[in-house]
Amino acid sequence: MNIKRAKQEIKDAIEAYLLKDEYGEYVIPVIRQRPVLLIGAPGIGKTQIMEQIASECRIGLVAYTITHHTRQSAIGLPMISKKEFGGKEYSVTEYTMSEIVASVYEKIEQTGLKEGILFIDEINCVSETLAPAMLQFLQCKTFGNQAVPKGWLIVAAGNPPEYNKSVREFDVVTMDRVRKIEVEPDFEAWKEYAYQEEVHPAVISYLNIRPRYFYQMENTVDGRRFATPRGWEDLSRMLCVYEKLGKPLDREVTEQYIQYPKAAKDFAAYLELYYQYQADYQLDEIFEGRFDPILLKKTAHASFDERLGVIGLLLSRCSVHFKQVCRMQGVLEKLQYELKAWKAQMKDGAGQEDFAGEPAVLLEQNAAGLRCRMEQEKEAGILPREDELALRAAADKLDVYVMELKKSGCKIYDEAFDQVRESYNALCRDYRQKKSEAGAALEYAFDFLEAAFLQGQEMVIFITELNMNRYCVRFLQEYECERYYRYNKELLFEDRQRELMQRIDELEEV
Repeated sequence: MNIKRAKQEIKDAIEAYLLKDEYGEYVIPVIRQRPVLLIGAPGIGKTQIMEQIASECRIGLVAYTITHHTRQSAIGLPMISKKEFGGKEYSVTEYTMSEIVASVYEKIEQTGLKEGILFIDEINCVSETLAPAMLQFLQCKTFGNQAVPKGWLIVAAGNPPEYNKSVREFDVVTMDRVRKIEVEPDFEAWKEYAYQEEVHPAVISYLNIRPRYFYQMENTVDGRRFATPRGWEDLSRMLCVYEKLGKPLDREVTEQYIQYPKAAKDFAAYLELYYQYQADYQLDEIFEGRFDPILLKKTAHASFDERLGVIGLLLSRCSVHFKQVCRMQGVLEKLQYELKAWKAQMKDGAGQEDFAGEPAVLLEQNAAGLRCRMEQEKEAGILPREDELALRAAADKLDVYVMELKKSGCKIYDEAFDQVRESYNALCRDYRQKKSEAGAALEYAFDFLEAAFLQGQEMVIFITELNMNRYCVRFLQEYECERYYRYNKELLFEDRQRELMQRIDELEEV
């Protein structure tokens, strides 16, 4: 299965394992809660989804790479204790608490989260001395004589032996005690994640043209050559920073991330074309509704990969608008919640001409409390990046409102609220303006595509990519775009997409 489905399978397992009966006991006993074992090629996102799952499920996460552990660090060190049996005292060997188990308890203390995931990476690469303990760990959820706390699920990950010389094959007894999930690289599943994580549009549009380079693993006389999703994402991050610094990202830099020479060389060449498309296709004019007839003719007769590049540019510009609107909406929602709470607090002082709490001081305390909660959730690992950005922006706005109240000297609660509400309403007006601009950008993109390609396969690609972009989906829940829904309904995606994939395959063979 692909990484998206694997992520959902783990979330479903968490929901099932943490379900309790009317007596507060887990419906599936801890001993029957099989650990999840993810097996898949390196770089496809096995480790990365764990943080997402913990955040979305709002549970703790402790992650360990087991390869650097010895038997002593994982099991604990032996020590001698005295115990009495049958009236006689005996020396008994016990073990100190495992570093790994201790980390789980520390996480509980730090975050207050009593349920979570203990993630063990590279589990099938353990040392020879530690290997026998893995059966006990997977079956009984213990390291030595120290048990993993109840409510903490075990998820482990490893690579198939063809990718790692250190892999040890688990026997049937061990495998019969886990939920094995084999994960395969899947570009379409990764692409949804890529839009969410703001992977550089040049990377996404290139892989749309060359999906076969999304994941490659090849043995040659010169060693292993490979390209992985992890490599593409890391290259994207460097590309974004290089653009800010005004530095070129050439083939040599690309090969440091994409260690598959054909793909690295091809992407470096495409990146030059991508920047050239940006200059040639006059995006600013397109998104002002001004289409040069010569440009339209050039676009219509461009090569297939160039047309895909242009579509990528249009999507990228639209996505910037969609993201801005969605993030503003998130900030407004957080602000609305905080201002309602502030109003309710001030009403407790109704009837007092001079509100004893001073509205500005009270709002300042609420802003500080908001930041404190945000830091606590961030430390616990349960705060998604999108929510963190919205909370930070909301707290900053509250600080502005506090300064405005202090400057005006207003201490009457209803007057203070009216003053802040006016500032909030100004932000709402700005939001509606940004929303209108985003809608116009989408309409202009449709205008250009219709003028250049009518209802050809380019519209299929555009609509398909919009459907994968979560910012677009969220935006279109609030904005009525008649053509988006019409094309979604009219275009026969399966047949057209099959034809399109065949064209791409033929292009790759040339």
